[in-house]
Amino acid sequence: MRDFSYEISEDMKQRWSPRAFSTEPVDMDDLMALFEAARYAPSFFNEQPWRFVVADKEEELKVMRGILNENIQEWANKAPVLVVLVAKKSFANGEPNNWHAFDAGTAWGYLTLEAQRRGLITHAIGGFSKIKAHELLAIPGKFEVLAMIAIGKIGKKENLSIALQEQEEPANRKPLKELVFHGRFRS
Repeated sequence: MRDFSYEISEDMKQRWSPRAFSTEPVDMDDLMALFEAARYAPSFFNEQPWRFVVADKEEELKVMRGILNENIQEWANKAPVLVVLVAKKSFANGEPNNWHAFDAGTAWGYLTLEAQRRGLITHAIGGFSKIKAHELLAIPGKFEVLAMIAIGKIGKKENLSIALQEQEEPANRKPLKELVFHGRFRS
């Protein structure tokens, strides 16, 4: 069970990263609302460096699935929507944007909370080839590929391997005293 030290939003309390996806399609209005939420994430100088490459049709999903590492495919291949999150590495004026990943991560956070609010699940994926993503999805070099995101509805835990079934529950978090330091960093 998760242990919350302070009262926070119910959506934040309930959000976690399941692997048991239903193959049921996601309604387009619901899907686009996730990107609308991400659109309103804060960013340095309002640059909004994030971009989302979305696959929700079988031919697009086939390409995205080919980018995934083999060990991820067991569960991620069932997700009806796969998204690659990228961020532009420079500001509009050409100067390096050293905060592009930070800003894109904030957009991902907004997206996943809106998904939770709508009864959808999300799972961020790091197990994929960034090189293949650049090549197969025609992502220009001025963008950094950051993550893949699986989006859908909760499926049956029993459809996962035994090993994954054992992991299929919300994980607890480190206590605040290990994460928050007043005045200076402590290890």
